[in-house]
Amino acid sequence: MDGFLLINKPVGMTSHDVVYKVKRKLHIDKIGHTGTLDPFASGLLILCLGKATKLQSLFLNADKVYEGTIILGKHYDTYDHTGHVIATDDKIIDEAKLRLTIQEMNQTYMQYPPMYSAKKHEGRKLYQIARKGETVQVEPREVNIYTFKITSPYIDHAFDFYAHVSKGTYIRSLAVDLAEKLGTYGALSRLNRIKIATYDVSQAKTIEEVEISDMISLETYFKDEPVIVLTDYMCKLVQNGVYLDERQTTINQNFIVKNELGHMIAYYEVIGENTYRPYVIF
Repeated sequence: MDGFLLINKPVGMTSHDVVYKVKRKLHIDKIGHTGTLDPFASGLLILCLGKATKLQSLFLNADKVYEGTIILGKHYDTYDHTGHVIATDDKIIDEAKLRLTIQEMNQTYMQYPPMYSAKKHEGRKLYQIARKGETVQVEPREVNIYTFKITSPYIDHAFDFYAHVSKGTYIRSLAVDLAEKLGTYGALSRLNRIKIATYDVSQAKTIEEVEISDMISLETYFKDEPVIVLTDYMCKLVQNGVYLDERQTTINQNFIVKNELGHMIAYYEVIGENTYRPYVIF
């Protein structure tokens, strides 16, 4: 039971809830998710089963694609409509200016995470700090906004959007940052994650629908990766975390190591010319 499940998470459920329910349904002990999706949001959540839990970072570090709805004129403490309104503004935003400002945000910038988020500060999650009424100084991180565009008319202070972003991007912060550029307030009223790396929500199943037969095995996931076969002696070294070099291969991309029986032993990444380290050992 080593592989990945693509789940279409419903609104109102935490990522942890999804993991718990799938564990119970499929009777699998070791399951992890690949990045928190807020309870008010829906969409693609990738679960890692068994040995695949060692590969969570592959998806945590991947690009994501979202669609949703942004409302202007209200500032919520959570940056989304589930929180408390702490400020309002009746400023009229010209749709042409809105579209131009969104277009200008397609760039790299330093983004501050919302205080109501799972990002950690000195060992505590920011939302735990915020719920206690405490404030801390958090550092911004560099994010890339590849495509951010409006996908509906701007009506009643709201519009739909599409966003393709880099790892670590908070769409709630993107909404607030957009509103700030417009001289007003903003928040998310709807969010749906539609893509992680190459996987699309159209491929996902609901918790009620999913079965173990839907699992993407490690062999399937890595089917297009190069493979090098090593002796039993070298495989024992690999299992101890040894780096590889030109004595084993001169390939210039990540690869799978298999033993002479065809079993996957590890996944290696390139860190320099003819120098490779284990990304994960199975």
